[in-house]
Amino acid sequence: MSSSRPRLLYVVTLAEVGGAQSYVRDLLPAAAEHFDVALAAHGDGPLRTAAERLGIPFVPLRFVRRPVSPLYDLLGLFELILLFRRFRPAVVHLNSSKVGILGRLAAVAAGVRTRVFTAHGWAFDATHGRASTLYLWADRAVRPLASMIICVSEHGRREGLAARVCTVEHSTVIANAVELGDQPHREPPASSTVDIVSVGRLAEPKDFSTLLRALARLEPGTARLRILGDGPLRDSLMTEIDELDLASVVELAGEVSDVRDQLSRADIFVLSSASEGMPISVLEAMAAGLPVVASAVDGMDELVADGETGFLVAPGRPEAFADGLQRLIDDPALRAALGDAGRRRAEARFSLPRWQKDHLDLYTTLLARRI
Repeated sequence: MSSSRPRLLYVVTLAEVGGAQSYVRDLLPAAAEHFDVALAAHGDGPLRTAAERLGIPFVPLRFVRRPVSPLYDLLGLFELILLFRRFRPAVVHLNSSKVGILGRLAAVAAGVRTRVFTAHGWAFDATHGRASTLYLWADRAVRPLASMIICVSEHGRREGLAARVCTVEHSTVIANAVELGDQPHREPPASSTVDIVSVGRLAEPKDFSTLLRALARLEPGTARLRILGDGPLRDSLMTEIDELDLASVVELAGEVSDVRDQLSRADIFVLSSASEGMPISVLEAMAAGLPVVASAVDGMDELVADGETGFLVAPGRPEAFADGLQRLIDDPALRAALGDAGRRRAEARFSLPRWQKDHLDLYTTLLARRI
Protein backbone atom coordinates (compact mmCIF):
# COMPACT_ATOMS: atom_id res chain seq x y z
CA MET A 1 0.00 0.00 0.00
CA SER A 2 1.20 3.53 -0.82
CA SER A 3 2.43 5.72 2.03
CA SER A 4 1.45 8.96 0.22
CA ARG A 5 -2.26 8.66 0.98
CA PRO A 6 -4.13 7.99 4.23
CA ARG A 7 -4.98 4.37 4.88
CA LEU A 8 -8.64 3.41 5.17
CA LEU A 9 -9.68 -0.01 6.44
CA TYR A 10 -13.24 -1.27 6.06
CA VAL A 11 -14.29 -4.10 8.36
CA VAL A 12 -17.50 -6.12 8.02
CA THR A 13 -18.49 -9.15 10.08
CA LEU A 14 -19.31 -11.34 7.06
CA ALA A 15 -18.53 -11.09 3.33
CA GLU A 16 -21.82 -12.73 2.31
CA VAL A 17 -24.82 -11.10 0.59
CA GLY A 18 -26.40 -8.41 2.76
CA GLY A 19 -27.16 -4.74 3.21
CA ALA A 20 -23.94 -3.88 5.06
CA GLN A 21 -21.95 -5.70 2.41
CA SER A 22 -23.67 -3.82 -0.44
CA TYR A 23 -23.02 -0.57 1.40
CA VAL A 24 -19.28 -1.25 1.63
CA ARG A 25 -19.17 -2.55 -1.95
CA ASP A 26 -20.58 0.74 -3.21
CA LEU A 27 -18.11 2.79 -1.15
CA LEU A 28 -14.99 0.93 -2.31
CA PRO A 29 -14.45 2.45 -5.79
CA ALA A 30 -14.92 6.06 -4.61
CA ALA A 31 -12.78 5.57 -1.50
CA ALA A 32 -9.99 3.94 -3.50
CA GLU A 33 -9.58 7.16 -5.50
CA HIS A 34 -8.51 9.08 -2.39
CA PHE A 35 -7.26 6.52 0.15
CA ASP A 36 -5.18 3.39 0.32
CA VAL A 37 -8.05 1.01 1.01
CA ALA A 38 -8.18 -2.49 2.46
CA LEU A 39 -11.13 -4.67 3.44
CA ALA A 40 -11.49 -7.31 6.15
CA ALA A 41 -14.40 -9.73 6.62
CA HIS A 42 -15.17 -13.31 7.56
CA GLY A 43 -15.90 -15.80 4.78
CA ASP A 44 -16.39 -15.46 1.04
CA GLY A 45 -19.01 -13.71 -1.01
CA PRO A 46 -19.70 -10.95 -3.52
CA LEU A 47 -18.03 -8.33 -1.32
CA ARG A 48 -14.70 -10.12 -1.48
CA THR A 49 -15.09 -10.51 -5.24
CA ALA A 50 -15.82 -6.79 -5.63
CA ALA A 51 -12.69 -5.86 -3.65
CA GLU A 52 -10.49 -8.18 -5.66
CA ARG A 53 -11.80 -6.78 -8.95
CA LEU A 54 -10.77 -3.31 -7.78
CA GLY A 55 -7.34 -4.54 -6.68
CA ILE A 56 -8.19 -3.78 -3.03
CA PRO A 57 -6.49 -6.09 -0.50
CA PHE A 58 -8.91 -8.44 1.26
CA VAL A 59 -8.05 -9.80 4.70
CA PRO A 60 -10.05 -12.90 5.70
CA LEU A 61 -11.09 -12.82 9.35
CA ARG A 62 -10.99 -16.14 11.13
CA PHE A 63 -12.61 -15.54 14.52
CA VAL A 64 -14.97 -12.61 13.95
CA ARG A 65 -18.36 -14.20 13.37
CA ARG A 66 -22.03 -13.28 13.79
CA PRO A 67 -23.25 -15.51 16.70
CA VAL A 68 -22.42 -14.31 20.21
CA SER A 69 -19.64 -16.55 21.55
CA PRO A 70 -17.39 -15.61 24.50
CA LEU A 71 -14.48 -17.63 23.08
CA TYR A 72 -14.71 -16.51 19.45
CA ASP A 73 -15.50 -12.93 20.42
CA LEU A 74 -12.39 -12.74 22.60
CA LEU A 75 -10.28 -14.29 19.85
CA GLY A 76 -11.91 -11.94 17.35
CA LEU A 77 -10.99 -8.94 19.49
CA PHE A 78 -7.32 -9.92 19.51
CA GLU A 79 -7.49 -10.72 15.79
CA LEU A 80 -8.70 -7.19 15.07
CA ILE A 81 -6.10 -5.60 17.34
CA LEU A 82 -3.34 -7.40 15.44
CA LEU A 83 -4.91 -6.46 12.11
CA PHE A 84 -5.12 -2.77 13.02
CA ARG A 85 -1.55 -2.71 14.31
CA ARG A 86 -0.34 -4.32 11.10
CA PHE A 87 -2.20 -2.02 8.68
CA ARG A 88 -2.00 1.14 10.81
CA PRO A 89 -5.08 2.75 9.20
CA ALA A 90 -5.72 6.46 9.56
CA VAL A 91 -9.44 5.63 9.47
CA VAL A 92 -11.18 2.39 10.33
CA HIS A 93 -14.80 2.13 9.18
CA LEU A 94 -16.75 -0.60 10.97
CA ASN A 95 -19.94 -2.16 9.64
CA SER A 96 -22.44 -4.51 11.30
CA SER A 97 -23.12 -4.91 14.99
CA LYS A 98 -20.53 -7.49 16.04
CA VAL A 99 -17.65 -5.68 14.32
CA GLY A 100 -19.03 -2.37 15.54
CA ILE A 101 -18.47 -3.45 19.14
CA LEU A 102 -15.27 -5.50 18.85
CA GLY A 103 -13.79 -3.12 16.29
CA ARG A 104 -14.14 -0.03 18.44
CA LEU A 105 -12.40 -1.76 21.35
CA ALA A 106 -9.67 -3.10 19.08
CA ALA A 107 -9.11 0.23 17.34
CA VAL A 108 -8.57 2.03 20.64
CA ALA A 109 -6.19 -0.71 21.81
CA ALA A 110 -4.27 -0.47 18.51
CA GLY A 111 -4.06 3.32 18.58
CA VAL A 112 -6.36 4.01 15.60
CA ARG A 113 -7.51 7.56 16.21
CA THR A 114 -10.37 7.91 13.69
CA ARG A 115 -13.05 5.29 14.24
CA VAL A 116 -16.29 5.30 12.22
CA PHE A 117 -19.17 2.91 12.80
CA THR A 118 -22.23 2.57 10.58
CA ALA A 119 -25.36 1.31 12.33
CA HIS A 120 -27.23 -0.45 9.53
CA GLY A 121 -29.81 -1.38 12.14
CA TRP A 122 -29.39 -1.70 15.89
CA ALA A 123 -28.78 -5.28 17.02
CA PHE A 124 -30.64 -4.75 20.28
CA ASP A 125 -33.74 -4.02 18.20
CA ALA A 126 -33.26 -6.88 15.73
CA THR A 127 -32.66 -9.57 18.39
CA HIS A 128 -34.64 -10.76 21.38
CA GLY A 129 -34.15 -11.75 24.98
CA ARG A 130 -30.67 -12.05 26.42
CA ALA A 131 -28.94 -11.28 23.10
CA SER A 132 -30.85 -8.00 22.79
CA THR A 133 -29.85 -6.96 26.30
CA LEU A 134 -26.20 -7.88 25.69
CA TYR A 135 -26.05 -5.85 22.49
CA LEU A 136 -27.75 -2.87 24.12
CA TRP A 137 -25.30 -2.67 27.02
CA ALA A 138 -22.32 -3.42 24.78
CA ASP A 139 -23.29 -0.61 22.39
CA ARG A 140 -23.69 1.76 25.32
CA ALA A 141 -20.28 0.76 26.70
CA VAL A 142 -18.42 1.43 23.44
CA ARG A 143 -20.42 4.54 22.49
CA PRO A 144 -17.62 6.96 23.53
CA LEU A 145 -15.08 5.08 21.40
CA ALA A 146 -16.53 6.13 18.03
CA SER A 147 -15.33 9.31 16.35
CA MET A 148 -18.63 9.25 14.47
CA ILE A 149 -21.60 6.90 14.22
CA ILE A 150 -23.37 6.95 10.86
CA CYS A 151 -27.06 6.08 10.92
CA VAL A 152 -28.65 5.13 7.62
CA SER A 153 -32.02 6.68 8.45
CA GLU A 154 -33.44 9.45 10.61
CA HIS A 155 -35.46 6.82 12.45
CA GLY A 156 -32.30 4.87 13.22
CA ARG A 157 -30.65 7.93 14.71
CA ARG A 158 -33.69 8.76 16.84
CA GLU A 159 -33.76 5.18 18.08
CA GLY A 160 -30.05 5.26 18.87
CA LEU A 161 -30.33 8.53 20.79
CA ALA A 162 -33.30 7.22 22.77
CA ALA A 163 -31.42 4.04 23.68
CA ARG A 164 -28.28 6.03 24.58
CA VAL A 165 -26.08 4.13 22.13
CA CYS A 166 -25.12 7.32 20.27
CA THR A 167 -25.01 11.04 20.99
CA VAL A 168 -26.08 14.10 19.04
CA GLU A 169 -22.49 15.35 18.78
CA HIS A 170 -21.02 12.11 17.50
CA SER A 171 -23.72 10.80 15.18
CA THR A 172 -24.98 11.76 11.75
CA VAL A 173 -27.37 10.47 9.09
CA ILE A 174 -26.24 9.46 5.63
CA ALA A 175 -29.24 7.78 4.04
CA ASN A 176 -28.45 4.75 1.92
CA ALA A 177 -28.18 5.14 -1.83
CA VAL A 178 -28.20 3.00 -4.95
CA GLU A 179 -26.50 2.80 -8.31
CA LEU A 180 -29.34 3.70 -10.64
CA GLY A 181 -28.06 2.50 -13.99
CA ASP A 182 -30.14 3.07 -17.09
CA GLN A 183 -33.87 3.62 -16.97
CA PRO A 184 -35.34 0.10 -16.86
CA HIS A 185 -37.36 -1.11 -19.82
CA ARG A 186 -39.99 -3.69 -19.01
CA GLU A 187 -41.47 -6.02 -21.56
CA PRO A 188 -45.17 -6.88 -21.31
CA PRO A 189 -45.57 -10.01 -19.14
CA ALA A 190 -45.40 -13.24 -21.13
CA SER A 191 -48.12 -14.83 -18.98
CA SER A 192 -50.83 -13.86 -16.52
CA THR A 193 -48.71 -15.17 -13.64
CA VAL A 194 -46.93 -12.32 -11.86
CA ASP A 195 -43.31 -12.73 -10.75
CA ILE A 196 -42.62 -11.60 -7.18
CA VAL A 197 -39.06 -11.35 -5.90
CA SER A 198 -37.64 -10.88 -2.41
CA VAL A 199 -34.03 -10.48 -1.29
CA GLY A 200 -32.51 -11.13 2.12
CA ARG A 201 -30.67 -13.43 4.45
CA LEU A 202 -32.82 -16.36 5.57
CA ALA A 203 -32.58 -15.34 9.21
CA GLU A 204 -34.10 -12.90 11.67
CA PRO A 205 -35.09 -10.11 11.51
CA LYS A 206 -36.25 -11.04 7.99
CA ASP A 207 -39.65 -12.73 8.24
CA PHE A 208 -40.04 -14.94 5.20
CA SER A 209 -42.53 -17.13 7.03
CA THR A 210 -45.06 -14.29 6.93
CA LEU A 211 -44.37 -13.85 3.23
CA LEU A 212 -44.99 -17.54 2.53
CA ARG A 213 -48.26 -17.47 4.43
CA ALA A 214 -49.27 -14.37 2.47
CA LEU A 215 -48.52 -16.15 -0.80
CA ALA A 216 -50.75 -19.03 0.26
CA ARG A 217 -53.65 -16.54 0.54
CA LEU A 218 -53.34 -15.27 -3.03
CA GLU A 219 -55.63 -16.43 -5.78
CA PRO A 220 -54.17 -19.71 -7.09
CA GLY A 221 -52.13 -19.40 -10.26
CA THR A 222 -51.74 -15.62 -10.08
CA ALA A 223 -48.19 -15.36 -8.71
CA ARG A 224 -44.89 -17.11 -8.18
CA LEU A 225 -42.17 -16.11 -5.72
CA ARG A 226 -38.39 -16.20 -5.98
CA ILE A 227 -36.38 -15.55 -2.81
CA LEU A 228 -32.75 -14.52 -3.30
CA GLY A 229 -30.48 -15.24 -0.33
CA ASP A 230 -29.45 -17.99 2.04
CA GLY A 231 -29.12 -18.52 5.75
CA PRO A 232 -29.80 -20.74 8.75
CA LEU A 233 -33.59 -20.79 8.34
CA ARG A 234 -33.49 -22.35 4.88
CA ASP A 235 -34.51 -25.84 6.04
CA SER A 236 -37.41 -24.60 8.16
CA LEU A 237 -38.65 -22.47 5.26
CA MET A 238 -38.46 -25.47 2.93
CA THR A 239 -40.59 -27.39 5.41
CA GLU A 240 -43.11 -24.56 5.55
CA ILE A 241 -43.22 -24.36 1.75
CA ASP A 242 -44.15 -28.04 1.64
CA GLU A 243 -46.73 -27.68 4.42
CA LEU A 244 -48.40 -24.78 2.59
CA ASP A 245 -48.32 -26.67 -0.73
CA LEU A 246 -46.27 -23.90 -2.36
CA ALA A 247 -43.45 -25.95 -3.86
CA SER A 248 -44.65 -25.30 -7.41
CA VAL A 249 -44.69 -21.50 -7.01
CA VAL A 250 -41.81 -20.72 -4.60
CA GLU A 251 -38.09 -20.96 -5.33
CA LEU A 252 -35.36 -20.48 -2.72
CA ALA A 253 -32.67 -19.42 -5.17
CA GLY A 254 -29.85 -19.04 -2.64
CA GLU A 255 -27.19 -16.38 -3.03
CA VAL A 256 -26.96 -15.03 -6.57
CA SER A 257 -24.45 -12.68 -8.17
CA ASP A 258 -26.92 -11.01 -10.52
CA VAL A 259 -29.49 -9.48 -8.14
CA ARG A 260 -30.12 -6.51 -10.39
CA ASP A 261 -30.74 -8.77 -13.37
CA GLN A 262 -33.18 -10.79 -11.25
CA LEU A 263 -35.00 -7.59 -10.30
CA SER A 264 -35.22 -6.48 -13.93
CA ARG A 265 -37.16 -9.66 -14.75
CA ALA A 266 -39.62 -9.40 -11.85
CA ASP A 267 -42.95 -7.58 -11.54
CA ILE A 268 -43.17 -6.88 -7.78
CA PHE A 269 -40.66 -6.63 -4.95
CA VAL A 270 -41.62 -7.62 -1.41
CA LEU A 271 -39.74 -7.40 1.89
CA SER A 272 -41.29 -8.82 5.04
CA SER A 273 -39.19 -7.97 8.09
CA ALA A 274 -39.64 -7.52 11.81
CA SER A 275 -37.13 -4.66 11.78
CA GLU A 276 -34.94 -2.86 9.25
CA GLY A 277 -32.46 -0.03 8.94
CA MET A 278 -32.78 1.38 5.43
CA PRO A 279 -32.61 -1.73 3.24
CA ILE A 280 -30.54 -1.40 0.10
CA SER A 281 -32.58 -4.22 -1.44
CA VAL A 282 -35.61 -1.89 -1.47
CA LEU A 283 -33.54 0.87 -3.09
CA GLU A 284 -32.35 -1.56 -5.75
CA ALA A 285 -35.96 -2.58 -6.40
CA MET A 286 -36.98 1.07 -6.76
CA ALA A 287 -34.08 1.69 -9.14
CA ALA A 288 -35.32 -1.29 -11.17
CA GLY A 289 -38.76 0.30 -11.44
CA LEU A 290 -40.54 -2.24 -9.24
CA PRO A 291 -43.47 -1.47 -6.95
CA VAL A 292 -42.63 -2.45 -3.37
CA VAL A 293 -44.69 -4.14 -0.68
CA ALA A 294 -42.83 -3.94 2.63
CA SER A 295 -43.24 -4.06 6.39
CA ALA A 296 -44.07 -0.70 7.94
CA VAL A 297 -41.11 -0.83 10.33
CA ASP A 298 -38.40 1.56 11.46
CA GLY A 299 -37.22 3.87 8.64
CA MET A 300 -39.05 2.11 5.82
CA ASP A 301 -41.34 5.10 5.30
CA GLU A 302 -38.24 7.16 4.45
CA LEU A 303 -37.87 4.88 1.41
CA VAL A 304 -41.34 3.78 0.33
CA ALA A 305 -44.07 6.37 -0.14
CA ASP A 306 -47.16 4.39 0.86
CA GLY A 307 -49.69 4.35 -1.96
CA GLU A 308 -47.31 6.20 -4.30
CA THR A 309 -44.34 3.86 -4.85
CA GLY A 310 -45.72 0.78 -3.13
CA PHE A 311 -47.53 -0.34 0.01
CA LEU A 312 -46.38 -0.39 3.62
CA VAL A 313 -48.20 -3.04 5.62
CA ALA A 314 -48.29 -4.25 9.21
CA PRO A 315 -45.34 -6.56 9.99
CA GLY A 316 -46.07 -10.17 10.84
CA ARG A 317 -49.55 -10.11 9.25
CA PRO A 318 -49.80 -12.36 6.18
CA GLU A 319 -53.29 -11.08 5.38
CA ALA A 320 -51.95 -7.52 5.07
CA PHE A 321 -49.16 -8.60 2.74
CA ALA A 322 -51.60 -10.69 0.71
CA ASP A 323 -53.94 -7.71 0.28
CA GLY A 324 -51.12 -5.46 -0.94
CA LEU A 325 -49.74 -8.08 -3.30
CA GLN A 326 -53.17 -9.00 -4.71
CA ARG A 327 -53.92 -5.35 -5.53
CA LEU A 328 -50.74 -5.16 -7.60
CA ILE A 329 -51.28 -8.57 -9.18
CA ASP A 330 -54.78 -7.60 -10.30
CA ASP A 331 -53.82 -4.19 -11.72
CA PRO A 332 -50.89 -4.05 -14.20
CA ALA A 333 -51.38 -0.31 -14.69
CA LEU A 334 -51.02 0.28 -10.95
CA ARG A 335 -47.86 -1.83 -10.89
CA ALA A 336 -46.37 0.26 -13.67
CA ALA A 337 -47.37 3.58 -12.11
CA LEU A 338 -45.98 2.75 -8.66
CA GLY A 339 -42.81 1.28 -10.16
CA ASP A 340 -42.19 4.40 -12.26
CA ALA A 341 -42.78 6.62 -9.22
CA GLY A 342 -40.31 4.55 -7.20
CA ARG A 343 -37.66 4.96 -9.88
CA ARG A 344 -38.18 8.75 -9.88
CA ARG A 345 -37.96 8.82 -6.08
CA ALA A 346 -34.67 6.88 -6.18
CA GLU A 347 -33.27 9.30 -8.77
CA ALA A 348 -34.29 12.36 -6.74
CA ARG A 349 -33.33 11.25 -3.23
CA PHE A 350 -30.89 8.36 -3.25
CA SER A 351 -28.07 9.29 -5.62
CA LEU A 352 -24.97 7.12 -5.24
CA PRO A 353 -22.38 9.80 -6.20
CA ARG A 354 -23.81 12.21 -3.60
CA TRP A 355 -23.78 9.46 -0.98
CA GLN A 356 -20.18 8.51 -1.77
CA LYS A 357 -19.11 12.16 -1.51
CA ASP A 358 -20.83 12.51 1.87
CA HIS A 359 -18.71 9.64 3.24
CA LEU A 360 -15.46 10.96 1.79
CA ASP A 361 -16.19 14.42 3.18
CA LEU A 362 -16.83 12.88 6.60
CA TYR A 363 -13.51 11.00 6.56
CA THR A 364 -11.68 14.19 5.57
CA THR A 365 -13.38 16.24 8.30
CA LEU A 366 -12.60 13.67 10.99
CA LEU A 367 -8.97 13.41 9.92
CA ALA A 368 -8.61 17.19 9.96
CA ARG A 369 -9.75 17.25 13.58
CA ARG A 370 -6.85 14.95 14.48
CA ILE A 371 -4.13 17.13 12.97
